[in-house]
Amino acid sequence: MVDRMPDWKDQLSQMVYSTDSGRIDPEPEPEEVPEGDGIVRLRRETKGRRGKGVTIVAGLDKPQTELKAIAKKLKQLCGVGGSVKEYEIELQGDQRDSIESWLKKEGYKVKRAGG
Repeated sequence: MVDRMPDWKDQLSQMVYSTDSGRIDPEPEPEEVPEGDGIVRLRRETKGRRGKGVTIVAGLDKPQTELKAIAKKLKQLCGVGGSVKEYEIELQGDQRDSIESWLKKEGYKVKRAGG
């Protein structure tokens, strides 16, 4: 009997591959919500927006998911578009009057910032 070196295909055929655990994603870090002073500030900005004005609601101490829900309510109330960026809600146009009255009704302390 001739003792021969095992072929590389024979060696690979004995390898075992398991998909049981798969890739394990690290647990997401808890969201760090910036702390405010308890006052919600409303301001109007046009800078960098080709002259189009937006109303920015800042100072809500809420995580992103709750901010998105509040933004959705405000967009429906005002009938405009908007988004949540960096813990601030941006709504199209000058909507400060209607937003201020809604936020006061919800129990927030509201201040207007800027002109």
